[in-house]
Amino acid sequence: MSSNEPESTEFDTVLSQRLERLYGPAYADARERILDTVARFESESTRASGKSDASGGPTKRDLWDQRDVVLITYGDQIQSDSSSSMSNLRTFLLNHELDELIRVVHLLPFFPYTSDDGFSVVDYRQVDPLLGDWKDVAALNSTFDLMFDLVLNHCSCASPWLKGYLDGNSLFENFFIEVDPTCDVSGVTRPRSSKLLTKFETGEGAKHIWTTFSADQVDLNFSSPVVLNEMLEILLFYIRNGARIIRLDAIAYLWKEIGTSCIHLPETHEVVKLFRLVIERVAPHVLLLTETNVPHQENISYFGRGDEAHLVYQFSLPPLLLLSMLTGDASSLQQWLANLPAAGPKTNYLNFTASHDGIGVRPLEGLVEPSQIDELAKWVKARDGLVSMRRKPDGTDAPYELNVSYFSGLAISDNESHASTTADHVRRFMTTQGLMLSLRGIPAIYFHSLVGTPNDLDGVRESGHPRRINRHKFDQSELENQLADSASPQAKVFAEYRRLLAIRIKQPAFHPDADQVILDMQEPALLGLLRVSHEPSQTILVLANFSAQSHQVRLDSVLDREIKNDLLDQRPCESAREVTIEPYGLRWLALS
Repeated sequence: MSSNEPESTEFDTVLSQRLERLYGPAYADARERILDTVARFESESTRASGKSDASGGPTKRDLWDQRDVVLITYGDQIQSDSSSSMSNLRTFLLNHELDELIRVVHLLPFFPYTSDDGFSVVDYRQVDPLLGDWKDVAALNSTFDLMFDLVLNHCSCASPWLKGYLDGNSLFENFFIEVDPTCDVSGVTRPRSSKLLTKFETGEGAKHIWTTFSADQVDLNFSSPVVLNEMLEILLFYIRNGARIIRLDAIAYLWKEIGTSCIHLPETHEVVKLFRLVIERVAPHVLLLTETNVPHQENISYFGRGDEAHLVYQFSLPPLLLLSMLTGDASSLQQWLANLPAAGPKTNYLNFTASHDGIGVRPLEGLVEPSQIDELAKWVKARDGLVSMRRKPDGTDAPYELNVSYFSGLAISDNESHASTTADHVRRFMTTQGLMLSLRGIPAIYFHSLVGTPNDLDGVRESGHPRRINRHKFDQSELENQLADSASPQAKVFAEYRRLLAIRIKQPAFHPDADQVILDMQEPALLGLLRVSHEPSQTILVLANFSAQSHQVRLDSVLDREIKNDLLDQRPCESAREVTIEPYGLRWLALS
């Protein structure tokens, strides 16, 4: 190991403890394998940088600040015949000066794949040639920090790993999980209604292999130390290629043990802790993000004691915001935020409203009544959205996620042709986005939210996959033409989003760690909160109106402060003690 001896000894000790909890007395071989992987990474990073610091990254920079805004996008989001998709994406971001507003680009899986728009990976170390190559990734990284997905729960059926396993190659003999089809697996928590086991034919007869998400996504066997080390090598490979954030996809389902729910098992948490241990050793600037679309308390369990994920998604936020606008009542959202604990040191929340997946409703469990989830599903269906189901242990199906673009989900009616209705639609949408940008944590914006993309119903019909409703891929001229039409909803959303970001990233009170206080507005349609920074000192009052009526707010009723100026209007407020918030409106008020 390249670091000083006391540090190496401590690392080795903790690593051994983690591996012993995973593999028992057989942990020693796993330990030697991982120590060798880590040593090679340190050596290669040192040679590449020409320095003794093997971290390969900006270790002196704070983990995050208010300029950290994440853009979630596919590598082939913008397509043309003249250049690679990744090159098109970079050109678009630079032409619209988004490099001044967004620091991190989350490139959704850009590897060769067979299904699920990238999340069924064939080769983890190659760039899909239809998108570009590693030079395109490096070019993007020259301007932006990057987030990569580590799709570690499963790989594609076309993976050479599965082929080797089915052919009896000893190198892959423990890579997958074979189960007797007569075994009782009814207690396994399912995110889908598909069969858990998929039959594969081999020279030795049929094998039934674990497939949590689909028959094309075959689960990897982390009870094999070889699989664990392989994924650790891939994680370090991504860091070497520019990843500042590693997203652990579907991590909750990682470890399997018949007779358990096979979700959130202690061994899964040990794997996350092991990854965190290695990252803090060799690349302390890199952040781990866990993707666990589950009820809130289960979700935040991946912070551990500050020794697991640096970041967890705020999965309850998207459906709560949508429900608040649907009902004109922010009470459930306010209560959830008021009870949300601050993350500990070196941990934080990733706030978002939309992503490549649908809007999960399991994170609403325990926060709202089941009837409100049903109401939300009806609202989405009335706006041409879809509802995906999951299989419960009792054999019945229940809603799992809402498939709808976030912009379409906030439509006021089925007919948005009237100008005033369209204006209200844009205002409703931007208030949800502005409120997300206001919350403690790091904001993440899906590309289709940035440009107000409506439902892609043609994509659903052509593919047969509900999630395609929110995964439209643009022709370059199509996107630019929409944004050039200043009267289009998409142009209005894009312009307002850019304006909000330009203001937000200058405010120390929007630092991810700045204090957050939820106010009692005494009016269910209103949500109010304070963000308070320390150095330099700044306090921002955030007000959001979820109703179609304007409201007067007297500051005397909520706090003993005066308004200094309106950050969004860039002008003095009408009163230092009273403010009007328009229908579906948002205010960012700097206080004295």
